[in-house]
Amino acid sequence: MTAQIIDGKAIAAGLRAKVAADASGMSRKPGLAVILVGNNPASEVYVKNKIRATTDAGLNSIEHRLPETAAASEIALLIDALNEDNDVDGILLQLPLPAHLDADPLIQRIAPEKDVDGLTIANVGKLVAGLDGLVPCTPQGSLLLIKSVKQDLTGLNAVVIGRSLLFGKPMAQLLLAENCTVTTAHSKTRNLAEVCRNTDILVAAVGRTEMVKADWIKPGAIVIDVGINRQDNGKLKGDVDFDAAKEIAGYITPVPGGVGPMTIACLLVNTLKSAKARP
Repeated sequence: MTAQIIDGKAIAAGLRAKVAADASGMSRKPGLAVILVGNNPASEVYVKNKIRATTDAGLNSIEHRLPETAAASEIALLIDALNEDNDVDGILLQLPLPAHLDADPLIQRIAPEKDVDGLTIANVGKLVAGLDGLVPCTPQGSLLLIKSVKQDLTGLNAVVIGRSLLFGKPMAQLLLAENCTVTTAHSKTRNLAEVCRNTDILVAAVGRTEMVKADWIKPGAIVIDVGINRQDNGKLKGDVDFDAAKEIAGYITPVPGGVGPMTIACLLVNTLKSAKARP
């Protein structure tokens, strides 16, 4: 058996087209402001892709670039100004920040209704409580990929390898909300391979190249690979041994071309949602 490849590029393109259609009917263009501090090469590429996707969808893209030496107070003042700016519906503070900056106080300064990354305490709390809020983009996109191949997840066993606030914890909450039985695993989980072998949905987000082997996977399982690990030759690989795993899994995402495109598409979804919720 060879797994069906879940095409994140195609699904994300459909999502971006829907955002563009919805935005075109609004009285004003939704606006997404991105704050980039320093010149991290990966962040530069990511922000460039976000800006292109934002403008292609008919949304306003507002970019603020600050030097590597920017003080926390300078960034805080910018966030305060964007919170008050009626042309801004979403605020994204690009991570990671330079080493001298503590990201969390700055993230928490973002108005929850403009927190399109879904990382403020208010939005995290809403997710845990099952209330409507802004959900982190990568787990939101991962759930959409899962549901593209199986709509009803009720009663399925799911394992999320990873416990970060950015991905692992919100991913587990989203799967719980879909009535899955969820195990949150991580690098220190005992008998991790055995834990994974019994699950219907396996989501890997640990940042270790091909850590998840084919014999960890239950035949026919849905496998979502969130890892993006750049090799010495410049190529990207995921956390799952894709070539071997696709012979066991029922459905699997590639790297690249799986979860990555969905993250940016869901950022646009959150910006549109924020814009529609504002008076």
